[in-house]
Amino acid sequence: MIRLEQVSKAFKGQIVLDHLDLEIEKGKITVIIGQSGGGKSVLLKHMIGLIRPDSGHIYVNGIDIVSLDDKKLNDIRKKFGMLFQAAALFDSMNVGENVAFPLIEHTRLPRKEIMKIAEEKLLRVGLKNVSHKMPSELSGGMRKRVGLARAIALDPEIILFDEPTTGLDPVMCDAIDRLIVETQKQTEATCVIISHDIPSTFKIANKIAMLYQGKIIEMGTPDEVRSSTNPVVQNFIEGKST
Repeated sequence: MIRLEQVSKAFKGQIVLDHLDLEIEKGKITVIIGQSGGGKSVLLKHMIGLIRPDSGHIYVNGIDIVSLDDKKLNDIRKKFGMLFQAAALFDSMNVGENVAFPLIEHTRLPRKEIMKIAEEKLLRVGLKNVSHKMPSELSGGMRKRVGLARAIALDPEIILFDEPTTGLDPVMCDAIDRLIVETQKQTEATCVIISHDIPSTFKIANKIAMLYQGKIIEMGTPDEVRSSTNPVVQNFIEGKST
Protein backbone atom coordinates (compact mmCIF):
# COMPACT_ATOMS: atom_id res chain seq x y z
CA MET A 1 0.00 0.00 0.00
CA ILE A 2 2.86 2.36 0.91
CA ARG A 3 6.49 1.85 -0.04
CA LEU A 4 9.44 4.07 0.86
CA GLU A 5 12.67 3.59 -1.05
CA GLN A 6 15.96 5.16 0.04
CA VAL A 7 14.17 8.11 1.68
CA SER A 8 16.46 10.69 3.27
CA LYS A 9 15.64 13.89 5.15
CA ALA A 10 17.78 16.31 7.10
CA PHE A 11 16.92 19.49 9.00
CA LYS A 12 19.67 22.10 9.46
CA GLY A 13 22.28 19.48 8.72
CA GLN A 14 20.88 16.93 11.17
CA ILE A 15 19.97 13.65 9.43
CA VAL A 16 16.54 12.39 10.53
CA LEU A 17 15.86 9.77 7.84
CA ASP A 18 18.87 8.07 6.27
CA HIS A 19 18.23 6.13 3.03
CA LEU A 20 15.25 4.51 4.72
CA ASP A 21 13.38 1.58 3.16
CA LEU A 22 9.94 0.50 4.39
CA GLU A 23 6.93 -1.38 3.03
CA ILE A 24 3.45 -1.04 4.58
CA GLU A 25 1.14 -3.96 3.82
CA LYS A 26 -2.41 -3.33 2.62
CA GLY A 27 -5.17 -4.02 5.13
CA LYS A 28 -2.79 -4.50 8.07
CA ILE A 29 -1.92 -2.60 11.24
CA THR A 30 1.74 -1.60 11.11
CA VAL A 31 3.24 0.04 14.19
CA ILE A 32 6.46 2.02 13.87
CA ILE A 33 8.36 2.15 17.15
CA GLY A 34 11.45 4.08 18.18
CA GLN A 35 12.83 6.57 20.63
CA SER A 36 11.19 9.94 21.24
CA GLY A 37 12.68 12.49 18.88
CA GLY A 38 13.92 9.73 16.60
CA GLY A 39 11.99 10.82 13.50
CA LYS A 40 8.78 8.76 13.73
CA SER A 41 6.48 11.76 13.21
CA VAL A 42 8.68 13.00 10.37
CA LEU A 43 8.37 9.58 8.74
CA LEU A 44 4.58 9.64 9.09
CA LYS A 45 4.36 13.12 7.54
CA HIS A 46 6.38 11.92 4.56
CA MET A 47 3.80 9.19 3.90
CA ILE A 48 0.99 11.71 3.51
CA GLY A 49 3.12 14.23 1.64
CA LEU A 50 3.20 16.91 4.34
CA ILE A 51 7.00 16.76 4.16
CA ARG A 52 8.93 16.03 0.98
CA PRO A 53 12.16 14.02 1.22
CA ASP A 54 15.55 15.37 0.22
CA SER A 55 15.96 12.20 -1.84
CA GLY A 56 14.24 8.88 -2.40
CA HIS A 57 10.80 7.71 -3.49
CA ILE A 58 7.46 7.27 -1.67
CA TYR A 59 4.84 5.15 -3.42
CA VAL A 60 1.16 5.14 -2.45
CA ASN A 61 -0.80 2.53 -4.41
CA GLY A 62 2.08 2.43 -6.86
CA ILE A 63 2.17 6.21 -7.45
CA ASP A 64 5.35 8.07 -6.53
CA ILE A 65 4.01 11.04 -4.57
CA VAL A 66 7.40 12.79 -4.37
CA SER A 67 7.13 14.01 -7.96
CA LEU A 68 3.48 15.10 -7.81
CA ASP A 69 2.32 18.70 -7.95
CA ASP A 70 0.13 20.05 -5.14
CA LYS A 71 -3.17 19.34 -6.92
CA LYS A 72 -2.35 15.68 -7.60
CA LEU A 73 -0.88 15.31 -4.12
CA ASN A 74 -4.13 16.59 -2.60
CA ASP A 75 -6.02 13.94 -4.57
CA ILE A 76 -3.76 11.26 -3.05
CA ARG A 77 -4.26 12.72 0.44
CA LYS A 78 -7.98 12.01 0.15
CA LYS A 79 -7.06 8.34 0.54
CA PHE A 80 -5.73 9.15 4.02
CA GLY A 81 -7.27 9.84 7.40
CA MET A 82 -5.06 11.01 10.25
CA LEU A 83 -5.45 10.99 14.02
CA PHE A 84 -3.03 13.51 15.46
CA GLN A 85 -1.35 13.08 18.85
CA ALA A 86 -3.56 15.58 20.69
CA ALA A 87 -6.59 14.88 18.42
CA ALA A 88 -6.12 18.42 16.97
CA LEU A 89 -9.81 19.30 17.18
CA PHE A 90 -10.98 22.78 16.26
CA ASP A 91 -11.81 24.51 19.55
CA SER A 92 -14.28 26.87 17.88
CA MET A 93 -16.37 24.02 16.45
CA ASN A 94 -18.57 21.56 18.29
CA VAL A 95 -17.98 17.82 18.04
CA GLY A 96 -20.39 17.29 15.14
CA GLU A 97 -18.84 20.13 13.13
CA ASN A 98 -15.35 18.77 13.78
CA VAL A 99 -16.24 15.35 12.40
CA ALA A 100 -18.14 16.91 9.49
CA PHE A 101 -15.25 19.18 8.49
CA PRO A 102 -13.57 16.81 5.96
CA LEU A 103 -16.96 16.14 4.36
CA ILE A 104 -17.68 19.85 4.03
CA GLU A 105 -14.23 20.47 2.53
CA HIS A 106 -14.11 17.55 0.10
CA THR A 107 -17.70 16.70 -0.89
CA ARG A 108 -20.75 18.49 -2.19
CA LEU A 109 -23.22 16.59 -0.05
CA PRO A 110 -26.13 18.49 1.50
CA ARG A 111 -25.43 19.64 5.06
CA LYS A 112 -28.18 17.38 6.43
CA GLU A 113 -26.52 14.34 4.84
CA ILE A 114 -23.10 15.44 6.10
CA MET A 115 -24.30 15.74 9.69
CA LYS A 116 -25.97 12.34 9.43
CA ILE A 117 -22.66 10.78 8.34
CA ALA A 118 -20.88 12.60 11.19
CA GLU A 119 -23.32 11.06 13.68
CA GLU A 120 -22.73 7.60 12.17
CA LYS A 121 -18.95 7.99 12.51
CA LEU A 122 -19.31 9.10 16.13
CA LEU A 123 -21.45 6.04 16.86
CA ARG A 124 -18.81 3.85 15.22
CA VAL A 125 -16.24 5.07 17.77
CA GLY A 126 -18.64 4.61 20.66
CA LEU A 127 -19.90 8.16 21.13
CA LYS A 128 -23.58 9.06 21.32
CA ASN A 129 -25.33 12.38 21.90
CA VAL A 130 -22.10 14.40 21.96
CA SER A 131 -22.40 16.33 18.68
CA HIS A 132 -23.45 19.51 20.46
CA LYS A 133 -20.55 19.45 22.94
CA MET A 134 -17.41 21.54 22.53
CA PRO A 135 -13.96 19.88 22.60
CA SER A 136 -13.19 21.62 25.90
CA GLU A 137 -16.03 19.67 27.51
CA LEU A 138 -14.53 16.29 26.61
CA SER A 139 -12.04 14.05 28.38
CA GLY A 140 -8.75 13.20 26.68
CA GLY A 141 -10.04 9.78 25.69
CA MET A 142 -13.23 11.24 24.22
CA ARG A 143 -11.24 13.78 22.21
CA LYS A 144 -9.18 10.91 20.74
CA ARG A 145 -12.41 9.16 19.75
CA VAL A 146 -13.76 12.30 18.09
CA GLY A 147 -10.43 12.67 16.29
CA LEU A 148 -10.75 9.11 15.02
CA ALA A 149 -14.34 9.72 13.90
CA ARG A 150 -13.10 12.71 11.89
CA ALA A 151 -10.21 10.63 10.49
CA ILE A 152 -12.64 8.04 9.07
CA ALA A 153 -15.24 10.56 7.88
CA LEU A 154 -14.27 10.13 4.21
CA ASP A 155 -13.88 6.33 4.48
CA PRO A 156 -10.12 6.49 3.83
CA GLU A 157 -8.07 3.57 2.53
CA ILE A 158 -5.20 4.48 4.87
CA ILE A 159 -5.38 5.76 8.47
CA LEU A 160 -2.33 7.27 10.15
CA PHE A 161 -2.11 7.47 13.95
CA ASP A 162 0.39 9.74 15.71
CA GLU A 163 1.00 8.37 19.24
CA PRO A 164 -2.71 7.56 19.82
CA THR A 165 -2.31 6.51 23.49
CA THR A 166 -0.02 9.32 24.66
CA GLY A 167 -1.32 11.07 27.77
CA LEU A 168 -4.02 8.51 28.54
CA ASP A 169 -4.39 6.33 31.64
CA PRO A 170 -3.96 2.53 31.25
CA VAL A 171 -7.70 1.87 31.11
CA MET A 172 -8.25 4.45 28.38
CA CYS A 173 -5.12 3.23 26.52
CA ASP A 174 -6.67 -0.24 26.38
CA ALA A 175 -9.98 1.23 25.15
CA ILE A 176 -8.21 3.14 22.35
CA ASP A 177 -6.22 0.03 21.40
CA ARG A 178 -9.41 -1.98 21.06
CA LEU A 179 -11.04 0.83 19.11
CA ILE A 180 -8.16 0.92 16.62
CA VAL A 181 -8.40 -2.83 16.03
CA GLU A 182 -12.20 -2.69 15.69
CA THR A 183 -11.98 0.27 13.29
CA GLN A 184 -9.46 -1.55 11.11
CA LYS A 185 -11.67 -4.63 10.96
CA GLN A 186 -14.77 -2.58 10.11
CA THR A 187 -13.14 -0.40 7.48
CA GLU A 188 -10.45 -2.84 6.21
CA ALA A 189 -8.19 0.20 6.06
CA THR A 190 -4.42 0.07 6.08
CA CYS A 191 -3.35 1.48 9.45
CA VAL A 192 0.04 2.98 10.27
CA ILE A 193 0.70 3.88 13.89
CA ILE A 194 3.74 5.51 15.43
CA SER A 195 4.26 4.73 19.09
CA HIS A 196 6.73 4.20 21.89
CA ASP A 197 4.05 2.36 23.91
CA ILE A 198 5.43 -1.19 23.81
CA PRO A 199 2.52 -3.04 25.52
CA SER A 200 0.07 -1.35 23.14
CA THR A 201 2.26 -2.13 20.14
CA PHE A 202 2.42 -5.86 20.81
CA LYS A 203 -1.31 -5.93 21.49
CA ILE A 204 -2.54 -4.42 18.22
CA ALA A 205 0.18 -4.76 15.56
CA ASN A 206 0.19 -7.15 12.62
CA LYS A 207 3.66 -5.85 11.74
CA ILE A 208 6.19 -3.84 13.74
CA ALA A 209 8.98 -1.70 12.31
CA MET A 210 11.70 -0.13 14.48
CA LEU A 211 13.21 3.19 13.47
CA TYR A 212 16.71 3.85 14.78
CA GLN A 213 19.23 6.45 13.64
CA GLY A 214 17.20 7.18 10.53
CA LYS A 215 16.80 3.61 9.33
CA ILE A 216 14.38 0.72 9.83
CA ILE A 217 16.58 -1.76 11.71
CA GLU A 218 13.90 -4.41 12.32
CA MET A 219 10.64 -5.36 10.63
CA GLY A 220 8.38 -8.31 11.30
CA THR A 221 5.45 -9.76 13.18
CA PRO A 222 5.21 -9.14 16.94
CA ASP A 223 6.68 -12.60 17.60
CA GLU A 224 9.55 -11.99 15.18
CA VAL A 225 10.38 -8.62 16.73
CA ARG A 226 10.08 -10.00 20.25
CA SER A 227 12.64 -12.68 19.41
CA SER A 228 14.98 -10.30 17.54
CA THR A 229 18.70 -10.82 18.13
CA ASN A 230 19.40 -7.13 17.56
CA PRO A 231 20.49 -5.71 20.96
CA VAL A 232 19.12 -2.24 20.14
CA VAL A 233 15.66 -3.74 19.51
CA GLN A 234 15.79 -5.89 22.64
CA ASN A 235 16.90 -3.00 24.83
CA PHE A 236 14.11 -0.81 23.48
CA ILE A 237 11.28 -3.29 23.96
CA GLU A 238 12.59 -4.14 27.44
CA GLY A 239 12.83 -0.46 28.37
CA LYS A 240 16.62 -0.43 28.75
CA SER A 241 18.86 2.42 27.68
CA THR A 242 21.13 1.75 24.71
